[in-house]
Amino acid sequence: MTSTKRPRSGGGLESVHKAMAILHLIHERGSVRGFEAAEHFGVARSTAHRLLTAMRQQGFVEKSPTGHEYVLGPAIRSIAAGSMTRTNIRSQVQRHLDELATTTGETTTFMVLEGNGVRFAAGSESPSLVRVVNRVGILLPAHATSGGKALLAELSDEQLRALYPRGFATITARTLNSIDSLIDEMHAIRARGYAVNAGESENGVAAIAVVVRGGGRRKAIGALSIAAPAERMPEGRVPGVVARLKHGAGSLSESLR
Repeated sequence: MTSTKRPRSGGGLESVHKAMAILHLIHERGSVRGFEAAEHFGVARSTAHRLLTAMRQQGFVEKSPTGHEYVLGPAIRSIAAGSMTRTNIRSQVQRHLDELATTTGETTTFMVLEGNGVRFAAGSESPSLVRVVNRVGILLPAHATSGGKALLAELSDEQLRALYPRGFATITARTLNSIDSLIDEMHAIRARGYAVNAGESENGVAAIAVVVRGGGRRKAIGALSIAAPAERMPEGRVPGVVARLKHGAGSLSESLR
């Protein structure tokens, strides 16, 4: 008696393809909810949930600060960080931050977007006794920071709405608290070329930021910001700070070619 072996199911490979596609979708949108992934790929919600759970267990995705969306996880960030080390990006970023801190006398930071949050990836503290403390490593709501807003301004209005399905977390009385106010702010940022934080993440602190693009002025890879006690950032100082930021961002972009 002979038997014919059935071809092995391609389900495992299909799951890998779907998981990779979900990572691409999160990278494109910033964050994704389980049902959105299911609808986008035309699969059952239980299938999307199972995939996201497995990806979360491996660290490829994690829950956003709100707990309702999935964002890229620590495993992906670790891979990116390793790439930064190998290509000398980290040292280039730090060198430019140190130069900005020296020339402006204020705290400088390089931020990257994570869903609707922004990670303080690198920084250099002001030499002044009274200064804004370096926040390297922390994650804050993007709409409450200068660097976060500069990066959010790179997204379309539709992408912005998708990032905030559950509303806004407010930190101070000045923090943006609605999608309409955020979109209005994004239009203003695109028009003037820089973002401002006027006591929106911490009372008494002012910050200005511009985006940094990959070599050849490609997609934004992060944002450079300068933060200072509000009394040291009067309106008359803003043009000079913006000029230094844009020069620093342009120089950093060139060094990353």
